[in-house]
Amino acid sequence: MADALKAKGNAAFSSGNYEEAIKFFSEAIELDPSNHVLYSNRSAAEASLQQYSKALKDAKKCVELKPDWAKGYSRLGAAYYGLQEWEEAVKAYEDGLHIDPNNQQMQSALNDAMSAKNRPPAGGGLFGPDALMRLAMDSRTRHLMDDKEFQGMLQGLMANPSMIGAHLNDPRMQLALEVMLGLKVAGNKGDVFDGAADAAAAEEGEAQSRPQQPAAAAAASKAAEPQQGGSSSSKAAEQQPAQPGPEVEMSEEDAAAAANKKEALALKAQGNELYKARKFDEAIEAYNKALELYDGDVSFLTNRAAVHFEKGDYEAAIKDCDTAVEKGRELRADYALIARALARKGTALVKLGRLEEAVGVFNKSLTEHRTADTLKKLNEAEKTLKEQKEAAYVDMEASTKEKDLGNAAFKEARYPEAVAHYNEALKRGPPKVNPEAHKLYSNLAACYTKLGAYPEGLKAADRCVELAPDFVKGYSRKGALQFFMKEYEKAMATYEAGLLHEPDNAELKEGIMRCLQAIDRIAHGDASEEEIKDRQARAMADPDVQNILMDPIMRQVLDDFQTDPRAARHHLQNPEIHRKISKLVSAGIIQLR
Repeated sequence: MADALKAKGNAAFSSGNYEEAIKFFSEAIELDPSNHVLYSNRSAAEASLQQYSKALKDAKKCVELKPDWAKGYSRLGAAYYGLQEWEEAVKAYEDGLHIDPNNQQMQSALNDAMSAKNRPPAGGGLFGPDALMRLAMDSRTRHLMDDKEFQGMLQGLMANPSMIGAHLNDPRMQLALEVMLGLKVAGNKGDVFDGAADAAAAEEGEAQSRPQQPAAAAAASKAAEPQQGGSSSSKAAEQQPAQPGPEVEMSEEDAAAAANKKEALALKAQGNELYKARKFDEAIEAYNKALELYDGDVSFLTNRAAVHFEKGDYEAAIKDCDTAVEKGRELRADYALIARALARKGTALVKLGRLEEAVGVFNKSLTEHRTADTLKKLNEAEKTLKEQKEAAYVDMEASTKEKDLGNAAFKEARYPEAVAHYNEALKRGPPKVNPEAHKLYSNLAACYTKLGAYPEGLKAADRCVELAPDFVKGYSRKGALQFFMKEYEKAMATYEAGLLHEPDNAELKEGIMRCLQAIDRIAHGDASEEEIKDRQARAMADPDVQNILMDPIMRQVLDDFQTDPRAARHHLQNPEIHRKISKLVSAGIIQLR
């Protein structure tokens, strides 16, 4: 149950529904309060809502529960960073790096925290630290913090906000303004199938977010607008002209790389639109060109794999997914991106009928990032694989041979061997292909009865009756097992159900007589004290018996039986009271003298 709630929380987090994610994680914590991942997930969601005090509390709990888990210190550092407690943030990230020294994301976060700690106080404004923090924590814009060209654009605007008009046509700036100001800017479109909002999970189904502060935050604060005597930064800008800021210097090589990346992203967006229009060949061509220009984005490959899948070229889709996983490892890409590539590969393997491989790949995907969709695909693949294996194992000739071996073992009182043979006969000839399968279950019930394994025998007898409701031997087996379990009323009901199909069956009638004798013996106190106590204990667990004893009318009736025999005889004329008294007598609660 806690895992299901965690999965719902992860899905809500991925969709940007942070409050809903917190609700699900909180419910999961109530069921599993020692699960450190749940506190980590809730801390991430709280930080996304800028509830840093709550995020800090959960991060501390996560570290307390799992002090050797680096991710907990990342959450701790993010919360301290949000609270602008720079020294504590630095310490948290350093502690995390002691555990995972090669974690580049945490190293980047540490650098940001140290820069924030060492920089002088700065003003706010549209492009101040708070606004930049929102960009870094929003799943739609988090990836922009790795875009050198966009960082340069931001630094220029922090120095000279009046230049914003020159950048309003840039879709990245449109999206950034939408997040910073809460306004919908026309022309902004998301990715078709590999948008940044998907990057939200990690090992053991954790809601994964990148470090909660941008890599460009330090540079942004250095270029923030000055304040004057308590006036807002916007007011200051009105009172004096903005000073021109330094241009961002880039080498020719870096400038060319940035231009290639920008063009590649545009080609990717074009490919996405072509995919939606089902122009698959054109979409593949767009992704190919994007990859030629820039190979640092795993989504180019996973998107192309999706197109190959739609075309029915599953081998090509698998090849792209394998390359995406390899490249993602090299780039230390978000776990969710690698998981998506693996899940897409698994789906292609299913289409090719390679189910065992698909099951393995789906499991790998779930270890990277747990999603309900991938889990569903895994379950479906496992179910289909099991059915295929069972179907391939069917051999009616072998089933008959195992049945005969079981019968021989039964006759020689080798009951455990008989059980093994009958079970193998059912595997070789399951009910869907074997019209005689109910007899095998009947034989199993007989074996379990001889072995004293009554609950197992009862399950076999129930299956026998379920498969062949008119096969009276099944009722006889089931009734005998219930009798040995001292459930005499249930045994009588079973025998009576069998008589409906064969009214003259002597074995069923004899079973009913045995039950009546056992009930009568207990009712008249002829049973042993141990047997009476055992029967009373069983009866007290029966809801019907409990209701009878709690009924105030029945309590008065029982009192009359003790003090007024004439009134008792009058009560027995009522059919419902007579039924309840009979129930208590057969249960051993009251005895007849």
